[in-house]
Amino acid sequence: MSWQPELDELERRKALAREMGGPDKVKRQHDAGRLTVRERIGKLVDAESFQEVGSLSGIGEYDAQGALITVTPANCVFGRGRIEGRPVVVVGDDFTVRGGSADASISAKPLMAEEMAAEFQLPIIRIIEGSGGGGSVKTIETKGASNLPGGVGGTRGFYYMTANLAQVPVVGLGLGSVAGLGAARLASSHFSVMTRDSAMFVAGPPLVARLGQPLTKQELGGADIQTRSGGVDNMVETEEEAFEAARRFLSYLPPSVHQLPPVLPSEDDPQRADEFLMSVIPRNRRQIYKMRPIVESVVDKGSFFEMGRHFGRSIIAGLARLDGHPVMVLASDPYHYGGSWNAETCQKVVRFVDLAETFHLPVVYLMDCPGFLIGLEAEKTATIRHGVRAMAAMNQTSVPWCTVILRNAFGVAGAAHQPGGRLSLRYAWLSAYWGSLPLEGGIEAAYRADIEGADDPKAKQAEIEARLNALRSPFRSAEKFWVEEIIDPRQTRTLLCDFARLAEPVRKPGRASFSIRP
Repeated sequence: MSWQPELDELERRKALAREMGGPDKVKRQHDAGRLTVRERIGKLVDAESFQEVGSLSGIGEYDAQGALITVTPANCVFGRGRIEGRPVVVVGDDFTVRGGSADASISAKPLMAEEMAAEFQLPIIRIIEGSGGGGSVKTIETKGASNLPGGVGGTRGFYYMTANLAQVPVVGLGLGSVAGLGAARLASSHFSVMTRDSAMFVAGPPLVARLGQPLTKQELGGADIQTRSGGVDNMVETEEEAFEAARRFLSYLPPSVHQLPPVLPSEDDPQRADEFLMSVIPRNRRQIYKMRPIVESVVDKGSFFEMGRHFGRSIIAGLARLDGHPVMVLASDPYHYGGSWNAETCQKVVRFVDLAETFHLPVVYLMDCPGFLIGLEAEKTATIRHGVRAMAAMNQTSVPWCTVILRNAFGVAGAAHQPGGRLSLRYAWLSAYWGSLPLEGGIEAAYRADIEGADDPKAKQAEIEARLNALRSPFRSAEKFWVEEIIDPRQTRTLLCDFARLAEPVRKPGRASFSIRP
């Protein structure tokens, strides 16, 4: 009367599933320096925490009597696990089974993973290799018909792929060659990572070669290309580093938009004042300086987690903590275009401002922006349109906002430093310098007649510049309350920690009126 035979059959089928594509395919995966999907999940989540869903799914092979010979498992593995004790959904492609292609997949599995994340308000991590359940020309033969994109429930998958961005944290890990739908799933995330030897593309080298572009995978869509184009946020050397990046990213965020980001104990003194901040900004305005040490100085030690470093490089963006409170940090980088915003920078600002709004993160902006990038390339890339989109994104936010002007704030891009129409905090360093446009170039236009009519035009121009510089002192602006407070740079961390504490009770959980777009 025992159910032992059925239990034995269950264990047999589970064992077949754990074999994935078989010893030869697993060896090939390891020989290529890559882990299997099950090894990846085991290293990503807390030990012994993974609860698989659909472990028996696949294509069974039976003898004439209907007895099971073997099972080729579906090339999608998903379930729930924990990271630092917090529940998450993990869904991964099994490249050892037909390279992750559609004719070896069961589309309901990745769809259910997305639905589970939405329904139970849990972060989802997509481990992607291959086409991610996408197309293969062999599918025409195995299915007996050609697939209509989005048909037969496919539109639901595409819907959740982007809809979850408004609900739960979404992480994409590209750990091999990622193409087609897999590339879309990787890009449609709040945070995406590729290992250095991975590649991502809409279509791979064989198809692109038909266009007369014979390229290797790395030449077409290697991590260097994708992180510089903004297709993917970060590049790491190893899969273990990718898992650590995913865990760290999630540590700053709530499980869903219906909760607030977690506040952690901090051992870093909020009153800490680093002396180098008094001399970090050169008096010579043409001289650049390094912004990242300033960021590291004012946030909790070791807490800054940068994202998208190689795209839109005149803005540094990432997550950090202030006295244990998670915040979004934006900071100008004068090493690129002097901190001016080009079209890519504006796109980057929109993305990270939207991320902050979606997950209720206060924003800190360390500003040194001399304006939008000017010139022919700026006009060809519609910099001004992207710029006003960035301004609109700021103005749409409801999260608390604090700006510290370190040096430049000029022109329309200079105005894009805080949300309009509501209160935000603003401080200026002693080195701050602002106006409708920089004096350089503006004097020649505004005072042309005076300069050209002078006996010594160069001396006259220098005289006018000195006079205007005296009027442009930030103290003159402070007298008129055009800037609220000028501060000793060493006070910055203390004031930002105070801002983070002020922000804590005014943030409200819930779905934002808009959310991040991929």
